[in-house]
Amino acid sequence: MAGAAAVILVLAIGGYFIFGSSNGGAEGRVDRSAFEEELMVPGPLGDMTMGDPNAPVTVIDYASLTCAHCASFEVNTMPLLKEQYIETGKVYYILRDFPFDPIATAAFMLAHCAGPERYFGFVGVLFRQQQAWAFTQTPMEDLKALARQGGFSEEAFDACMKNQEIFDHIKDNALRGAKTFGVRSTPTFFINGEKVEGALPWSQFEPLIQKALAGQDITSSGTPEGASTPVEE
Repeated sequence: MAGAAAVILVLAIGGYFIFGSSNGGAEGRVDRSAFEEELMVPGPLGDMTMGDPNAPVTVIDYASLTCAHCASFEVNTMPLLKEQYIETGKVYYILRDFPFDPIATAAFMLAHCAGPERYFGFVGVLFRQQQAWAFTQTPMEDLKALARQGGFSEEAFDACMKNQEIFDHIKDNALRGAKTFGVRSTPTFFINGEKVEGALPWSQFEPLIQKALAGQDITSSGTPEGASTPVEE
């Protein structure tokens, strides 16, 4: 597939509220479809997660750290999702790496090197300060500067960028997302296994969560599509 090939090329170049890494597969809900069971299988190093694994709704988010629409979701929608649904035990959230370019791959590697307890903090900073590193003339130098602010020495940063295990984990997440689950743009969400594409505003995203909580098919009346960044063919 052309989209999957693009991902391969990019990577070759380059309480209730729980933060952590899950190495398990199909935990939590027992009424998952076969597709959902496959979707819940984590990458080689486990999934980066927030919330209660036994929550009635699971949201899987495929994102790229150089995707402006993903940054918009992080800034405008994620805080409400976190406060109203993740922290209250209603949603289990999984973020999966789907980098579009070498600098996005490097940024995800940095977040993983920070460790499970700091991963989402780094991701949040990288999204909020995206303009300061992702689209500059010297993105790697600017990413390194952010890493220093987060406590990385130059030696630790350089070692992180050479970590083959983390690189392979990111590569596996991206290739599997493209080839197995048909991810073609970011952000792409799976809400209890149902695909939702684009950075929806809260006024459109929350009703989908509410439908999932009620056990309804969120695509029954058509799923709204938000702004997204496509994989380059």
